[in-house]
Amino acid sequence: MALDIRTLTAADLPDWLLTSRIGFLGSPEISAEEVELRRPGIDLDRTLGAFDGDRCVGCFRSFAQELTAVGGAPVPATAITNVGILPTHRRRGLLTAMMDRELRAAKERGDALATLISAEYPIYGRYGFGPATWVSEWEVEIGRAGLDPGYVRPGDRALRSGKGRFARITDPGGRVELVDGAAVRELGPVLHERLRAERPGMVSRSERVWRLETGEVRYPSTNWREPFHAVYRAPDGTVDGLLTYSVDERWESKLPENTARVRTLLAASPAAEQALWHYLFSVDWVVRVASGFRAPDDVLPLLLGDPRAAVVKTYADWLWLRPLDVPRLLSTRTYPTEGSLVIELHDAAGLAGGRFALEAGPDGASCTPTGRAADLTMDIGELGTLWLGDESTSRLVGLGRVDEHRTGAAAVADVLLRTARRPWCPDVF
Repeated sequence: MALDIRTLTAADLPDWLLTSRIGFLGSPEISAEEVELRRPGIDLDRTLGAFDGDRCVGCFRSFAQELTAVGGAPVPATAITNVGILPTHRRRGLLTAMMDRELRAAKERGDALATLISAEYPIYGRYGFGPATWVSEWEVEIGRAGLDPGYVRPGDRALRSGKGRFARITDPGGRVELVDGAAVRELGPVLHERLRAERPGMVSRSERVWRLETGEVRYPSTNWREPFHAVYRAPDGTVDGLLTYSVDERWESKLPENTARVRTLLAASPAAEQALWHYLFSVDWVVRVASGFRAPDDVLPLLLGDPRAAVVKTYADWLWLRPLDVPRLLSTRTYPTEGSLVIELHDAAGLAGGRFALEAGPDGASCTPTGRAADLTMDIGELGTLWLGDESTSRLVGLGRVDEHRTGAAAVADVLLRTARRPWCPDVF
């Protein structure tokens, strides 16, 4: 029987959700209650299923998203998620067919790029995606962190001196407050939008994401445990930071061995960021902090008296990008200095390839098709890797992934594209 790929109907959803669960090694069952809870978060018009007869054997979904470019401008994107094929139907071209269909639809919608979080590194490069942001996860044994045992709690005015002991908090009038999930749903979106406007790589969040993050919507298959929420208020009362964490409780020989696990830490100011870490390291009975996925250049290790106490547990690629509108991408982001490049892009799918002239400067940029000789040549996925400023063009030249036709062109690209702080996407989708 021929395999069929089509847009989902409401009647297909239970089978599609079950296929998604099996593909990600979840329990091969799903309740009617969970189907109904998940239904509002799925746009059926943007959800594909691969069918073998009446049975769904592959799943693929997208939704509208905004991604923050270097400089703070929001860029329309197609976010791809829930990609999976049953083990019985792998290697039959189903993912390739669904991906091609979705990328062409995204191009027609006018999206500048597609995004995804890749479960496996080798899969998505062949579809024109490149890893654009990375994450680090640290674990800190508080007893080894070199913190002054008398270090000041947020709100105290007697600030201590000395580097690496949370002594740099310059906002003594601020305070940390414990709040509930309802308060997070009210305060969190405003803070997130402030931060998203400043941090390249961040993506938009829907109201539903906040409801899921705070447990207002709970799936039966998820063992929900209410987390702790804390906000940091600046002296004027503005919420500048949000921390959500849980605690793995364990005692040995009547001594605490508890680990605080960060789920979310968003901060719109250095004072808020330091105060929230400061608070977490001061929670009684917590002997260990797991940072959650942070930007690779997060300040956490340098807040400690002994930065070596922050042991890296994860360093990995995170957000992948697939350019669909090169002129829009390169003209939307900002550049620190003036410069020009002609970039030739190969795109096997025929969606965004060509030769483009970039004229960039602090006052703006233009990017247009050109017949001029190329300075650099690369596959479209390499532009996805370079666009947010986290990778070096010169390094990719050394790896043979970018060809340099004009001497010094890679160095010009590095000056134009690289960012002072690394881009970061705190979301998984």
